[in-house]
Amino acid sequence: MTMTQRLTMAKDDADPYILAGTGGVTLGEARTNHEGRKAILLLRGDEDASEFIALVGTMGIHIIETLHQPGNEDPRGYFGKGRLQDVSDELATRPKDHPWAGVDLVLLHTNATPRQLVGVSDGVKIEVWDRVRLLLALFTSHAASIEARTQVRIARLQSDRTVLRELANQSTTGERAGYGGGGITALQASIDNIGRELAHLKKRQQKHAGAQSERRRQRSRSGAMTVGLAGYTNAGKSSLFLNLSGKEVLVEDKLFSTLETTLGRMEASPRVLLADTIGFIDRLPSATLDAFRATLAEALEADLLLILADASDEPTELERKLFTSRQEVFTRFYGEEIDDEFPWQSDVHSLKHHVLTVLTKADQASEQKIEEAIATVAALGLPEPYVISSHSGTGMQDLKDAILFHLFGPQIDLILLPPSQNNNRGIEGYVSDVYDAGLVTETRRMDDGTIEMTVWIHEQAVARLLAHSKGRIEVK
Repeated sequence: MTMTQRLTMAKDDADPYILAGTGGVTLGEARTNHEGRKAILLLRGDEDASEFIALVGTMGIHIIETLHQPGNEDPRGYFGKGRLQDVSDELATRPKDHPWAGVDLVLLHTNATPRQLVGVSDGVKIEVWDRVRLLLALFTSHAASIEARTQVRIARLQSDRTVLRELANQSTTGERAGYGGGGITALQASIDNIGRELAHLKKRQQKHAGAQSERRRQRSRSGAMTVGLAGYTNAGKSSLFLNLSGKEVLVEDKLFSTLETTLGRMEASPRVLLADTIGFIDRLPSATLDAFRATLAEALEADLLLILADASDEPTELERKLFTSRQEVFTRFYGEEIDDEFPWQSDVHSLKHHVLTVLTKADQASEQKIEEAIATVAALGLPEPYVISSHSGTGMQDLKDAILFHLFGPQIDLILLPPSQNNNRGIEGYVSDVYDAGLVTETRRMDDGTIEMTVWIHEQAVARLLAHSKGRIEVK
């Protein structure tokens, strides 16, 4: 984030502020391509910055140097006043052959407060991103559809507004000497403009969410079942989606390669839909995640939810990611407290939320790691996991059978009788009806002209088949 250092009266209704990297309050659409940019990273305490650095790398940004300062964050400037001044002086006086030549971005490994963002930006005079603004920039780069771009824009503008309010607060309390008068009027105009745009975008988002909800109701009335895929970013959701459906989706070893919901049918099953959506990440503010609530709803309001985690992660990392996924799904989205009496502990057919845990990337994990991962899942109170590899196929058939069992119950055998005097419709017509209603796993043709079919099928669909067949279909 960078901000102009002087507030002036707005001219021709243009906003006087440049909040680069936060949504383009004055510049329209935010920059989407950051490939090749150079940055320095400011890091405090002993926190692990590996995930943050991976996020930066996903965008093609090169961290030239990481500056570390022990101790707690400074409430005004993240780094202490003296150390931040050193950074500011070096950026201001760097020659062409300086290691920081070409650096145009400062990264803060924290969810910074508006006061910290303003303080650091005032000091370094170049663009500043904290952890949230890094994620918003990444979301902006990956947003493809109108709905995704709307969600990202809402999240960015909400973030911008908090910074503008901090600028206004500092101007009125005297923290920023020389500011005020016409500048304050223009600053308030910018805040008002953001408020109006947010109101417009939220109406558009609500309309889209309503349309999504209506489509889900129509699919449900038609007998379709939905399987949602959820989990920490880069947990292997898109790879599993591809394996289960055969539908081409973006599958990359990158964080947030999927930003919006992709729907597809489970392979060979006309009645099972799959929903792959955005991954979770820990410590994402509620206001930011809420912007993606409509996208998440497609997967989380499913008949069966798969919570995925990477079996090849170290145990502490796996625990952190699974804990985040569990909290986002059940505490933040469903608004429920998780304890020993949570519904998934009871019989599967009485669950309020049907949930399966899936440990992915088994081909990249040793047996010891897989055992440790299974123990971690148990310690968090999640259902016993299915261990799979979407690439090698390990465990995939067991998972497919488990999905179908949770959706339909056990397979059943149907007997299709040959034409009779009272009903001369061809038997192949009834075979087609069964294929349309469920997932057929075996068909046996008998010498007397009858056909036996083993099928995964919902009990309501069975009842419809029996009623419409006029005695030509029976349950064995």
